[in-house]
Amino acid sequence: MSVRRRAAALAFTVVLCGAAAPTAIAAPSPSPSAPGLPAGLYGTKDPTYDGVWRQSLAFLAQKIELVTPATQSVNWLVAQQCDSGAFASYRDASAPCDSRTVADTNASAAAVQALVELGVHRETVDNGVAWLKSVQNKDGGWGYNPGSASDANSTAVVTGALARAGVPLVEVTKAGGKTPYTALRTFALPCGGEDGGAFAYQPGKDGELTANADATAAAVLGSMGKGMAAGNYNAAKAPVCHKGTGLTAEQSAQNGASYLAKALAGSGHLNLPPMPGAEDSAPQPDFGNTADAVVALAAAGHKDKAASAVAYLEKHAQGWAKEGGPAATAQLVLAAHATGTDARDFGGVDLVRQLNATGPAPAATAVPSPTATAPEKPADTSSDDEGLGLWWIIGIGLAFGAGIGFLLSGRRKNQQL
Repeated sequence: MSVRRRAAALAFTVVLCGAAAPTAIAAPSPSPSAPGLPAGLYGTKDPTYDGVWRQSLAFLAQKIELVTPATQSVNWLVAQQCDSGAFASYRDASAPCDSRTVADTNASAAAVQALVELGVHRETVDNGVAWLKSVQNKDGGWGYNPGSASDANSTAVVTGALARAGVPLVEVTKAGGKTPYTALRTFALPCGGEDGGAFAYQPGKDGELTANADATAAAVLGSMGKGMAAGNYNAAKAPVCHKGTGLTAEQSAQNGASYLAKALAGSGHLNLPPMPGAEDSAPQPDFGNTADAVVALAAAGHKDKAASAVAYLEKHAQGWAKEGGPAATAQLVLAAHATGTDARDFGGVDLVRQLNATGPAPAATAVPSPTATAPEKPADTSSDDEGLGLWWIIGIGLAFGAGIGFLLSGRRKNQQL
């Protein structure tokens, strides 16, 4: 998942996660949208190819960090849906979708995932799910646009969306019983050799499979039926590449994880493919796919194998994320969350604040409860299931109405990137 995969609602109620009891914080009025862009949209760059995608990733990252997006931001995303249930990459929502509107399975799946995680607009989610199921290819997978050949990335992100929406994936079948898992396995390289266990984006003209790290990271999540905002998992045994045919979806995912672990073992990062005519130039780091590989490894139970990549991203990826806008920053937040790293102090950068500043000011934010030594903390709230790490102070107390207090965030700014 690069800043845009394959390229270059209503505010939710703050969740009280596990035993931790976060405190709701009233947010200032939403900041104005960037000049020339619709109100509620995150980021300032041309949204033609990634408007829905970057908005959805921003929501996913905000949700896991207990941030409630502004109502107008969620309403903007909901309004992007066509009556069919599909989303385009971006469209003018003042006019209805027509034959010129190009439906985008990736954008649709990302929007469905985001709204599921926010826990709002279920009717929009259900319409999106119905449309995604209706455009499933005969091989069980999905292409980037309806009718295009299946690819690993699109199949994986749709699979994750359906799973997060509560759809039993084994029931999403085409003729001959082909499921999304069936399609994903067709992109998997067998064990053995330098690229064993990896996934290809699509087969070549002669059916050959070429390892693709981006496709592999996506396919690991998809094969496990997990969404892009995968949780923080403890390290398990070392990843192993399972040989043979008839592998389970979990075994295919572990094969992909073994490939990613080896790919990151040296430098701690993945590289961008060389530009045409520049094969002899020095490799350039691929921060986006490195972040995605971190999430995939952690979701597969191998976050220890992603430690060097997290350290590399903390040291080198801040400039890339700020320039890349909401989707890039969100990718780092997701990688931090998946490995239990503090996204609010990621190499000295508060990624959550940076992400929030790319759109309208959040409706609310939640912070961890007081430390365990504080006398007012209940005995059964000693843990933080979201792994937010360090406690931090964010504001001053004000009394509203009949003594009801809210903490105002001193960190939030009404600024626009």
